[in-house]
Amino acid sequence: MLDRTDPEAAIAAAARRCSNWGRWGPDDVLGTLNFLDEAKRREGAALIRRGVSFPLSQRFEADGPQKGWRRRTNPVHTMLDTGLDAERGTQGFPHGIGGADDVVFMPLQASTQWDGLGHIFDHGIAWNGRRAGDVVTSEGDQVTGIETAAGRIAGRGVLLDVGRVLGTDGELPDGFAITTEHLEETMAAQGSTAHVGRGDLLLVRTGRLARARREGWGDYAGGPAPGLSFTTVDWLHDTEIAAIATDTWGFEVRPNEFDDAFQPLHQVAIPHLGLFLGEMWDLDALAADCAADGVHEFWLTADPIPVTGAVGAPVAPVAVK
Repeated sequence: MLDRTDPEAAIAAAARRCSNWGRWGPDDVLGTLNFLDEAKRREGAALIRRGVSFPLSQRFEADGPQKGWRRRTNPVHTMLDTGLDAERGTQGFPHGIGGADDVVFMPLQASTQWDGLGHIFDHGIAWNGRRAGDVVTSEGDQVTGIETAAGRIAGRGVLLDVGRVLGTDGELPDGFAITTEHLEETMAAQGSTAHVGRGDLLLVRTGRLARARREGWGDYAGGPAPGLSFTTVDWLHDTEIAAIATDTWGFEVRPNEFDDAFQPLHQVAIPHLGLFLGEMWDLDALAADCAADGVHEFWLTADPIPVTGAVGAPVAPVAVK
């Protein structure tokens, strides 16, 4: 039972219970990605049987989910050279060759992305007990920049389609707090291939993205949504998963379960567990296939764009079954 009366105490107690500080030494920059080793990657690769692949990224485009909260905007795509320039011969290249070139400006968490370990702090403290100001400066994350995760987020993926198991028409309502019991009920309903354990890359589908596509973005970015309950923090710690991603903007349930708190599960999961969180993933096509063949495990590769010093980064994940 969640005591909603004192969020400060609840967050502090969860941080003490679930801290991974020092688990991989004082200089660690990978957090729970340490659970994803070579053996786990071999296990994940062996799951490829049919060779069918599923892109799990939303598009990065001007008509996206962002609406300016904390200066987060949708991507702005601009052409630097076009086919018309080539036709006119104004590009200055010899013997008739021409080309097109373009540029994109966007916040690094505008669409499908990973939260890095420098993204969230607890009372000015970052992952592994470091001072936040020593980690992230005006020049970026000097210690746990997203580039430190490059080449590592690939292994056994597991989909828990909570929306399909517990929702209506495959969707959970906004404000639905997914508890440990809900996660375990979903695993039981989906069968042995949905077992979640050490080193796994866990995907949790709520159906929120499907609703946004049907009804319009609305408050998708920052508004009410189903998501993980703060009470799942012990389960996230004890299962020793490497990372977790959802189809929602904020990963955890919104509105948050405490009246006077903002993203409390983030406040424990990132700086204390060292857990990588993925948001705004598109899990619908994969979920439909998993429901059809009864197999909820697969090879998953989800490398972030290694922007040096970034505290989060876009990702174009691919699941292969």
